[in-house]
Amino acid sequence: MRLGDDNRQVSFGLLLNLVSAGASENPDVVWGYIRQYAPGVSPATHPALDAQVRYAIAYYVDFVKPTKQFRAPSDKERAALADLAARLGTTATAMSGEELQTIVFAVGKEHAFEPLRDWFKALYEVLFGQSAGPRFGSFIAVYGVRATKQLIEDALAQG
Repeated sequence: MRLGDDNRQVSFGLLLNLVSAGASENPDVVWGYIRQYAPGVSPATHPALDAQVRYAIAYYVDFVKPTKQFRAPSDKERAALADLAARLGTTATAMSGEELQTIVFAVGKEHAFEPLRDWFKALYEVLFGQSAGPRFGSFIAVYGVRATKQLIEDALAQG
């Protein structure tokens, strides 16, 4: 779904991961992330998106939450995750999803993930408890650079 005139988009998969990563079943919390990403967007201005937010929460509660299986990162994954968190700590908070995706790709390549898909699978399994997800750069753009850095640091502290 497009938000505003700058072609920002939010997919259902991205909403589902916002619900999952934020561990929130409260639409107001999810809308907080969306407003950070696209100021001026609200349930009143985007009722179809509000319906998708509520559907994502219901879907998460019914189908995703019961099957989540988080895992600890391997040593290689731990080093790459720490590197990504460090880079996010020095990243401008107003970067596009594509710019953030470039950073995520660079970390995977520099830590020699072959195939690179293994890096993304590790991100999803360690951070979301599932083996697939949306483009990670887009997730960071909506969830927030600082919040994603904290999500990674929390996962490293647990595993």
